[in-house]
Amino acid sequence: MPNQVNEFNAYRSRMNEKLLGSNNKLIKRIFNLDTNAFTEGALDVKTKELLGLVASAVLRCDDCVKYHLESAQQAGANKEEVMETLSIATLVGGTIVIPHLRKAYEFWELLESQEG
Repeated sequence: MPNQVNEFNAYRSRMNEKLLGSNNKLIKRIFNLDTNAFTEGALDVKTKELLGLVASAVLRCDDCVKYHLESAQQAGANKEEVMETLSIATLVGGTIVIPHLRKAYEFWELLESQEG
């Protein structure tokens, strides 16, 4: 059975290299801004990743949800925090977010299964 987490990360890395390798100044600056926005500041990294998760779910970007789920986990988020965050996203985004909530829950389970 293929490892969906590893496949997602490999694809993301490969395509990011291609995008950044195209030497487009604007794309490089957007990537840099994104990276810097999620560093420690007045808010800790875990909080910022959970905020990114809410925004990604509301905007219905499954790849973004996966990215922020894994980043939040790496920053120390637990299942209860993630589920509370996703519940806020569903409240804000409405029922159209529910299919993305399902995918997010499934991906979180994959992340948890890799912890052990």
